[in-house]
Amino acid sequence: MYFKKNRLFIERVEALKVVKKFGTPTYCYSLEKLQNNIKNFQRSFKSINPLICFSVKSNSNLQILKEIKRSNMGADVVSKGEMMQALKAGISPKKIVFSGVGKKSEELKFAIEKKILLINAESESEIYEIERLAKLKKTIVDIGIRLNPNIDAKTLKKISTGRSEDKFGLTEKAFLNILKNFKGSNYIKVKCLSVHIGSQITDYKPYVKMINVLDKIIQKSNHFYDYVDLGGGMGIQYEKGTNLFNYKKYNVMIKKFLKKHNVKIIFEPGRSIIANTAVLLSQIIYIKNTAKKKFIILDAAMNDLMRPALYGSYHNIIPLLKNNKKNNKIHDFVGPVCETTDKFLSVKGFNYLKEKEYVAISDVGAYGMSLSSNYNLRPKASEVMIENKSSKVILKRQKLTNII
Repeated sequence: MYFKKNRLFIERVEALKVVKKFGTPTYCYSLEKLQNNIKNFQRSFKSINPLICFSVKSNSNLQILKEIKRSNMGADVVSKGEMMQALKAGISPKKIVFSGVGKKSEELKFAIEKKILLINAESESEIYEIERLAKLKKTIVDIGIRLNPNIDAKTLKKISTGRSEDKFGLTEKAFLNILKNFKGSNYIKVKCLSVHIGSQITDYKPYVKMINVLDKIIQKSNHFYDYVDLGGGMGIQYEKGTNLFNYKKYNVMIKKFLKKHNVKIIFEPGRSIIANTAVLLSQIIYIKNTAKKKFIILDAAMNDLMRPALYGSYHNIIPLLKNNKKNNKIHDFVGPVCETTDKFLSVKGFNYLKEKEYVAISDVGAYGMSLSSNYNLRPKASEVMIENKSSKVILKRQKLTNII
């Protein structure tokens, strides 16, 4: 995104033209930014040649997944629906990893039938269920076992996944017992050691601890793994001053690990690939003045973008038309939903705004549309892809008749 003559552009398309053509609220993606993010991630780990499985939960748009497929990436899925969407996009089953703490029997059965690369199991009960289904199918199923490394990645508490009090993975003791119990199974093959410590991590140091834990557990388990799934979690710069994740140091660390362990590395990035490719375009419905602040009431709401209400997360807001005027009052950018938490940003001083003008909420490509809902019976937003000078709908706006 950039300004040209005080007008916001996405690639070579003026954002105002997008809202005039497609309406608001609208998720608007840059294809060039998506392609660059993919290339940069691949280049960062080129020397270790990992299998990169895009986290479908971060963004499940079919056209975006088709771009993921064109880039030779796989998919990390956490439901049957996500698996079906990845397969529909043309992603090879042999590049699909099925994660999640509570997979139902029908979901496991579907994964086995589709012969996906790995089912990453998170409990002994789940492994027994996989074995039961494999026996019925008279087949061998390759699985990973997810370890809980008890590492605090110092990210938002609500997106931490690697601490002992989090619901994910198995303790070291349980992990080693499972390896022992299923060693002679005719239907289960433990091919992968899986781990994930959280999301929006901007410091590589928690990964140092994670790698050390993996090194020790591999030695203790005395088991050969084809894969080590390191998960994802690398953060982006939502606001100025946030550290940029050091991919170079992380890569060096993994290369040292691979000198000791002959395995294929799997990554599950989502946010780092898709988050900063998109903005949510929204119109100002009303401006309400009080003694201390201005409430900028938008037509986008918490049902369209849940992250600020759910996590208290930061998303910068940009006017589509810049001017040289500035209002120094506190500006609360809020939605029309009947909840106090339907609030996107509070900032002191902002570009002078008028009712019926437009703004862009930044960095919404990850966990934006995928977390959206019909709360207050509001139709879901449309999604638009920008490619150079062209713009096209990649998901139509819901109509009320779709949900009523």
